[in-house]
Amino acid sequence: MKIGFCGTMSVGKTTLVNALKELPEFEKYEFRTERSKYLRDLGIPLNTDSTLKGQTVFLAERCSELFNKNIITDRTIIDVIAFTNLAKSITVLEGDMFESYAVNFINEYDYIFYISPEGIPIEDNGIRTTDIEYRKQIDEQILKIINKYPTKFKNPPLTITGDVEDRIDQIRRAIFP
Repeated sequence: MKIGFCGTMSVGKTTLVNALKELPEFEKYEFRTERSKYLRDLGIPLNTDSTLKGQTVFLAERCSELFNKNIITDRTIIDVIAFTNLAKSITVLEGDMFESYAVNFINEYDYIFYISPEGIPIEDNGIRTTDIEYRKQIDEQILKIINKYPTKFKNPPLTITGDVEDRIDQIRRAIFP
């Protein structure tokens, strides 16, 4: 199965993926987590400074994950589209064209879990922005994309909440009813 987590920055997606690595039911899975520091060090602009070329690299990374039979990833195509739509240097037309292309890959995920930022303080990891308004805008974009393309999903995205243990329970119930 291909399982992806989407959500704005600093909501615990990477923490959750790392916790799932420890569970026996996911022992045959590949796990991918954010590589922003590595990409930033390559000179790829992040967050509001991202470029069309940079977002294309992020899209390629997400697509490359989808070649795996069993993958759990802390980013999805949806996240890439949201950041593209809010990048300062990307025009609306470029963003629309990027989105219309990228949404074609959403149906490759068996499950997408959305993690809301509600009640979760933003953490400064030295890479991502800590701009609370930008975090909110990314979240709004993610929800807009989810609602705009209901037919692109194999299974409707599920919202998961709570601490890591609560989230794991919700994931287990959704995947292994």
